Amino acid sequence: MQALAVHEFPEDLFSFEELRSGAVVLHIIAALYMFLALAIICDDYFVTSLEKICEKLDLSEDVAGATFMAAGSSAPELFASVIGVFITHGDVGVGTIVGSAVFNILCIIGVCGIFAGQVVMLTRWSVFRDSFYYTLSVVALIAFIYDEKIVWWESLVLVLMYVGYIVVMKFNSSMQKFFTGKPGKTVANGNAAASSEMEDVKPSQASQFSRGSVVMVDEIINASPPKYRFPEAGLRIMVTSHFGPKTRLRMASRLIITERQKLVQAANGVETQVIDGKVNDIENGNVPEDKPSEEKENETISPFHIPAGIGSKTKWLISWPLLLILFFTIPNCAKPRWEKFFMLSFILSTVWIAIFSYLMVWMVTIIGFTLGIPDVIMGITFLAAGTSVPDCIASLIVARQGLGDMAVSNTIGSNVFDILVGLGVPWALQTMCVDYGSEVMINSRGLLYSVVLLLGSVGLTVLGIHLNNWRLTPKLGCIVLVLYAIFLCFSIMIEYNVFTFVNLPMCLE
Repeated sequence: MQALAVHEFPEDLFSFEELRSGAVVLHIIAALYMFLALAIICDDYFVTSLEKICEKLDLSEDVAGATFMAAGSSAPELFASVIGVFITHGDVGVGTIVGSAVFNILCIIGVCGIFAGQVVMLTRWSVFRDSFYYTLSVVALIAFIYDEKIVWWESLVLVLMYVGYIVVMKFNSSMQKFFTGKPGKTVANGNAAASSEMEDVKPSQASQFSRGSVVMVDEIINASPPKYRFPEAGLRIMVTSHFGPKTRLRMASRLIITERQKLVQAANGVETQVIDGKVNDIENGNVPEDKPSEEKENETISPFHIPAGIGSKTKWLISWPLLLILFFTIPNCAKPRWEKFFMLSFILSTVWIAIFSYLMVWMVTIIGFTLGIPDVIMGITFLAAGTSVPDCIASLIVARQGLGDMAVSNTIGSNVFDILVGLGVPWALQTMCVDYGSEVMINSRGLLYSVVLLLGSVGLTVLGIHLNNWRLTPKLGCIVLVLYAIFLCFSIMIEYNVFTFVNLPMCLE
C-alpha cells in the first residue's frame, strides 16, 4: 500500500535509485525540520491564539484544557490523520495517533519519572478520571476497527464521546466531591495549586522533598500565609486555575526562582526580595508591570533578535527561515498591538500547521517507501515521536516543578483528544460530509493488535502508579520506558508478519 501512498503526493525530485543511493538522507533532514517547524508554530502562535479565544469565550480552565489547549498540543497528529484519510488513503494517520498515544503514556511519563529530580506525587482522582475515560476511548476504537472499516455512526460515536469528555471536565469539581468526598482545592482555602485536584503536601513529605535539588511548587504554596509578602502572594494566585496554562507555568517558574533567590539572600544575610534580578518594591506602592518580561519573551521568537548563549544562538540560526516566514505571515497576538487579531492568527496558524503536516507526512512516506518500511510502522515510531517531543519537554518542565498531576493529565488528556477527535473528526467528515454513507478502510490488520497493546500499556501504567503508592519515581520511570521499548518491538514484528499473517508484502517499483 505504501507505493500507492507515494503516488498520492507530487513526484519527487529524485528517482528511486537515487533515493536508495543516499538522497533519502535529505528527506530525513526535511522531515526533522518539519518537526521543528510544527513545534515553533504550535508553541509561539497557535497556542497563544487559542488562549485568547478561551479568554474571549470566557471558558473555564477545565473546558479550555479539554478543548482548545488539547487541540494546540495535538494539532500535528490531527492533520496527519486528515492527510491519511483524504490524501494517502492509508494508515499513516492512524499509526501516528496510536504511536503518539503510546509515546505519551509510556515514554513521557517514564522520562518525567526519571528526570524530574524528585518523587512526584500524583492525585488518585485526576489519574483515575483521565485514564478511565481514555480506556473507554481505546475500547471503542478497538470495537470499531475490528472489521477493518469505519462507517458513519462509528465516527459520530467517537465525536460524541469527546463532547461527553468536555462535560466531565466541566463538572470535574462536583464529580470529585461526589466520588471522593473531597472538594477541589481553591484559593479561598489557602491551597492554590496549579492543578485543581492537587492534594496537600504533608509536613513530613515537604521536609523530604525540600532536601532535594528541586524546590517543590506545592511545598511553597501550602506553607502558612504569614510567611508571604504581597508579591509572593501575587505569584501564588497566578498559578491557580483562574489563569491560562502558559501564565501558570511561567508564574510557577518565577515562584521557584524567587524562592531560590530568597534562600541565597538569607544565606548572605540579605532580606530584600529580588524578582527577575530587580529589587522588588511592590510593598512601597510601586507595582512593576510584567511587560518587560513579555517583551523579552516575544523577542526570543523574533528573527531580528539574536539570543544570548551558544545553544540558543544555534537553535535561532537553524530556525531563522521559519521564524522569518511566520513573523511576516502571522500576527503575533501575544503582543498588545496584534492582540485583537487573534482569530486571524488562529486561522493562519492552522493553515501553516496543515502545510507543515503535509510536507512532514510526504517526507516520511518517501522515507518509508525507500527503506521498505510500512506506513503504520513509520507512524507508530518516527512520526509519533516527532510530533510528541514538544509535549514531552513541556511535561518534563512541569514535572520538575513538582506539578505531577498537570504533567500526567496533559499526556492522558492529549491522548483522549487524539483518538476521539484526531480519528473521529476526519472519519466523520469522510463518511458523513464528503461522501455520505461511504466507508473508511483500515488497511493494516496489525493495527488492531497495536491498539490492543495500547490498551494494555494504559492498564500497566496505572497499575504501576497504584502499586507505587501514587508516586512517580525514577524506578517506575525506567520500568515504563522498558514497556515502551517492548511495545515498539511487538508492533514492528506484528507488521512484518512475525507472529501471524496480517499484511501483504510491500510493492517496490
